[in-house]
Amino acid sequence: MKLRFLGAAQTVTGSCYLIDTGKTKLLVDCGLYQGPKEIKERNYGEFPFNPAEIDFVCLTHAHTDHSGLLPKLARLGFKGQILATTPTIDLCNIMLPDSGHIQEMEVERKNRKASRSGKALLQPIYTVRDAAETMKYFRPAGYRETIQLTPEIRVRFQDSGHILGSASLEIWVTEAGKEAKIVFSGDLGNTNLPIVNEPTTITDADYIVVESTYGDRDHDRSRSRLDLLQEVIQETYDRGGKLLIPSFAIERTQDLLYELAQLFQQKLVPDIDIYIDSPLAIAATEVFMKNMYYFDDEAKGFFTANNGVFSLPNLHYSRRAEESMALNSLPGRAIIIAGSGMADAGRIKHHLKHNLWRKETTVLFVGFQAEGTLGRRLLEGEKQVRIHGEEITVRANIRNVPGFSGHADRSGLINWLTHFQKPPKTLFITHGEPEAMKNFSGLIRQQLGWKTHIPAWLEEVPLLAEQPAEAPAAAAAVTPTSVLPSVGDLVTPEAAERAYLQLRMLLRELVEEEMDRHEYARLLEHFKELEKVILSMLGRPLGGAGGGRAAG
Repeated sequence: MKLRFLGAAQTVTGSCYLIDTGKTKLLVDCGLYQGPKEIKERNYGEFPFNPAEIDFVCLTHAHTDHSGLLPKLARLGFKGQILATTPTIDLCNIMLPDSGHIQEMEVERKNRKASRSGKALLQPIYTVRDAAETMKYFRPAGYRETIQLTPEIRVRFQDSGHILGSASLEIWVTEAGKEAKIVFSGDLGNTNLPIVNEPTTITDADYIVVESTYGDRDHDRSRSRLDLLQEVIQETYDRGGKLLIPSFAIERTQDLLYELAQLFQQKLVPDIDIYIDSPLAIAATEVFMKNMYYFDDEAKGFFTANNGVFSLPNLHYSRRAEESMALNSLPGRAIIIAGSGMADAGRIKHHLKHNLWRKETTVLFVGFQAEGTLGRRLLEGEKQVRIHGEEITVRANIRNVPGFSGHADRSGLINWLTHFQKPPKTLFITHGEPEAMKNFSGLIRQQLGWKTHIPAWLEEVPLLAEQPAEAPAAAAAVTPTSVLPSVGDLVTPEAAERAYLQLRMLLRELVEEEMDRHEYARLLEHFKELEKVILSMLGRPLGGAGGGRAAG
C-alpha cells in the first residue's frame, strides 16, 4: 500500500492524496491550487495519475481548495464514486459550477489579450457544464457510518467542525491479511465557531495526515469575536465610511450573518445596511437553511427563537452585476460582504478598487490569507496595490479578526491529536506554509514525542499494514445501495425527512442507470421501510396531501 501526496504538500491549497493498494485507487480530496502564480499553474497540468483508474474519491468538504478539481477529474475519465456528506454535496452543487464559470471568464479575459498579441489561445480548466456533469458521481455518506468500499477498504466520516458538512476521515486498508488505519484530519475547525459543531475526536490510528494552517500560532483570544466585530463596526460608522469584508461564500459569510444578527438584535451597534454581494454566498445561505439539522445546538436554538437568523430587516442581497456595481456609488455608510475571502478574485476586488484609497473605509479580514494573495499583502501593510491594471494607494484602515477563522490554531491541533491513545507510526504534516509546518513538526516532537514527516509534493510513502488496536465491525461490500441512510439513525423528524429525500434522489438515479434487479428490489424494500418510519414520526403524509410518493 502506498500513500502519495499530490497536493497541500508544503503549501496550503490543492489538497489531494492518493491511496493505492495495487487493487484499488482512492483519492482523498481533489482540490484547486490558489495563491502565487507558480502554484496556480499546477491546476493546468496533467494529473500525476490516470483519472480513469481512480475508483473512489472521499471528499472532506466543499471548499474549492479541496473539491475544485473534481470536474477536471471527471472530464478526463473518472467514472467512480465521490463520497461526501449531504451538506457537502449540496454545497458542491453550487460551488463547482460557480468555479467553472470563473474558469471560463478568466480564460476569456486572457484570450482577448492573447488574440491581440498573436499568442495561442487557452482552454479553461473546466466549464460550468463539466461541473454539472460531475455531480452524478456523488454519493452521500453519513457521519459515524462505516462504509465498505471494497473487500479491502472501509471508510468512516467524522465531523471536523470546519464548515457545514466537513469531515475527518478514518480509512482502514487490509493488505496480506493485515490491516492499517489512516486518519485524515481534513480541515479541523476552530473552537466555539458559530453554527458548526466542535471537531469530533478520534482515538486510534496507524498513520495520521494532519493539517497545519495555523501550526505556528494561536489565535488571539484576549477579546471575543463579537466584541471585535462590534468595535470595527462602530469605528467605521463614526468615520462615516464603508466596512468591506472579503469573505468566503461558504461558512464564513453565514458565521458573519449569525454574529451580526446578535449585535443588531441586542442594539449593540447603530443601524447600518448590510449587503451580501455574492450570488454564491446567497445560494450557500439557502443551502445552510436547508441543512439546519447539522447545526450545533446553540445555532438551532437561535434559529428557532428568531424565526430565521438571516432575515435581518437591514440585510440586502446583490445578485445581479448591476446591483453590485451600484454599491460603489452608494453614499454614506454600509457593510459590504463579498467574495473572494482572500480578495484575490470576485466582486470584492471592485469594491477595494473604489474604496481602498478612502481614509474612512475599513477592510476587515475574517479568515486565513494565503501567501501571495491580495488579502495577505494588505494585512502585511502594503501601501500600493495593483487591482484590475490600476495602481491603488491604500489609505483605508486594515483590520483582522482571527477569531472568525474556520481553522484550529496550534493549541487546537495539538488538543485534537492528544486524544489518540498511542502514537501513530508517522504523523504526516500537510496543508500549511513551510515555516508553519516546520514549527508545528518540532512542537509535536517536543511535546508528544511522535515521529513526524513533512512530505514533499508528489512524494510517495509505502505504508505497512498491521493488526489495528481498534476497528469497527466489517460492513457489507460496497453496492449502489451501501450509501443509503440507515433507518436506525433516524432519531428526529428532520433527519427522517432528509433521508427520505436522499433516498428518492438516489432511487431515481439508479433506476435510470438500469441497476441489477436484485439491487433494485433491496432498495425498494428499504424505501418502503423508511417511509413507514417517517410517516409514523411525522404523523402526516410526506410531501403534502395524500400518501407517500413513489420515487421518480
